[in-house]
Amino acid sequence: MRTLTGLQPSGKLHLGNYFASIKPMIEAQNAGESDMFMFIANYHAMTSSSGDGAKLKNSTFEAACAFLALGIDPEKSTFWVQSDVKEVLELYWILSQFTPMGLLERAHAYKDKLAKGFDAHHGLFSYPVLMAADILLYDANAVPVGKDQIQHVEIARDIAGKFNNAFGEVFTLPEAKVEENIATVPGTDGAKMSKSYGNTIDIFASAKQLKKQCSSIVTDSTPLEDPKNWRDCNIFAIAKLFLDEAGQKELAARYEKGGEGYGHFKMYLNELVWDYFGEAREKYEYYVSHEDEVFAILDAGAAKARAVASEKMRAVRELSGIYR
Repeated sequence: MRTLTGLQPSGKLHLGNYFASIKPMIEAQNAGESDMFMFIANYHAMTSSSGDGAKLKNSTFEAACAFLALGIDPEKSTFWVQSDVKEVLELYWILSQFTPMGLLERAHAYKDKLAKGFDAHHGLFSYPVLMAADILLYDANAVPVGKDQIQHVEIARDIAGKFNNAFGEVFTLPEAKVEENIATVPGTDGAKMSKSYGNTIDIFASAKQLKKQCSSIVTDSTPLEDPKNWRDCNIFAIAKLFLDEAGQKELAARYEKGGEGYGHFKMYLNELVWDYFGEAREKYEYYVSHEDEVFAILDAGAAKARAVASEKMRAVRELSGIYR
């Protein structure tokens, strides 16, 4: 079984990235339950940062350092940068010939981005086809995603099915893998945590930045002395990600008792986040200051990924009639 995931380097990694994608991937990697493929999706990031090449280049390197710091082990997983395996773009174009316009027009993520004010361009519209190429190129069986990305995996299945109907069983049909309890991590405003929405709590924020982000969490106006509804509280929804069942019950009891304001709970969350990522912050600073070591790891991972991609593309080219 092969599991694949990709994460855009379009900004600082946040708790949503970690709990919905990175943490499950690391746990699966360490359990040895699957052949793990993880890449930095810098081509995808161009849909929102195509006008700033220097920023994208720097963000890609920082993302690599962050992944390594958080526990991605290049000895156990295949870890690379998307653009280091060019076959993905060739497959993207070939798969485009098997992608009905209506399939892309129904994509929820595209319509959501337009509603949020993103420019409508071909890259944003055809994003699901490139994602399908990412998945199908490596014969991924499972793709860990948040609930909002399930449709993209289904689109990949549809495209693979059309290609397979034309040429035989070439592509593995992937399955979306969703961690039901944490598939959508809430942001500081209660909506899904996203860099696009500016509502994130960043993993490697400075102490000052982290305090500011936690303090910005939207709450109701319940007086300090009154009991509070933890079930609908954004602070609790984020804090519970760090707590076991006993810890969640203890925190809920504090809410119900009253006598503490939301400011107290924000400080508590601040401490949870800071302590949880303490070791990762130290590793991150190490990798940032050892650039050659990071690039060597990425080159080795790209070579492993390219070996798989090249074999798949030889079959795809022959079937598609691509000249040698």
